[in-house]
Amino acid sequence: MQRERIRHLLIIPAIDLKGGRCVRLKQGRMTEETVFSDIPEDMAVRWHACGARRLHLVDLDGAVQGRPVNTKAIKRIVDAVPIPVELGGGVREMAVLESYIELGVRYVILGTVSHTDPDFVRRACRAYPGQIMVGIDARDGSVAVEGWTEETRQHPIELARQFEDAGITAIIYTDINRDGMRTGCNIEATRELARSIRIPVIASGGISGLADVLEILPLKADGVMGMITGRALYDGSLDLSEAIRACEKSLV
Repeated sequence: MQRERIRHLLIIPAIDLKGGRCVRLKQGRMTEETVFSDIPEDMAVRWHACGARRLHLVDLDGAVQGRPVNTKAIKRIVDAVPIPVELGGGVREMAVLESYIELGVRYVILGTVSHTDPDFVRRACRAYPGQIMVGIDARDGSVAVEGWTEETRQHPIELARQFEDAGITAIIYTDINRDGMRTGCNIEATRELARSIRIPVIASGGISGLADVLEILPLKADGVMGMITGRALYDGSLDLSEAIRACEKSLV
């Protein structure tokens, strides 16, 4: 498989799947959803047309139930666009991971299992080098698991350091309190994590507009390789094409 070439920070549109539809939640609460499309592959095509070079998919039902739920919608999205797709939510067995790779998903994100079974992450990296990411979701400085419904006493940096030599492609760091709230990314926590490990970090949670994107750009020097945004794109407060151009200009 050809390695993806990245010269500037990626702006990665999020497509969260619940009941086969594209939704956004507030702070991960399954009861507080806003439906943006009944045909999620149409959103994938839209973001690709705006210049997206990667998509971020989450099987929200899968994250809570611990098993794949929105597989049909995921397949339609993968087939609809020619860009890499990263996917998380309910991947806790090797057979499930393998099925997503066979489906055409480029990167599989391991979340809860990275806390409950770190060795599974290492086995996955050996089986699929360059295709495994770890999702670290935190609330008030503590890792949350099981679709953000359970909190642990583990600090995000402590969890991330376990995988320094595992071969994971990136860590996706989400501040749950900011997710879907459009209050800006947790810059300090993201910078602290990126500086503490050698693994590239993708920032997630809270982006409300171009100003937040510009605030994240300097974190590239600390090891941040991209940012995920959802609600700001769907409600129109962030123009994806404009944000991508801003990242490209940062090369100069």
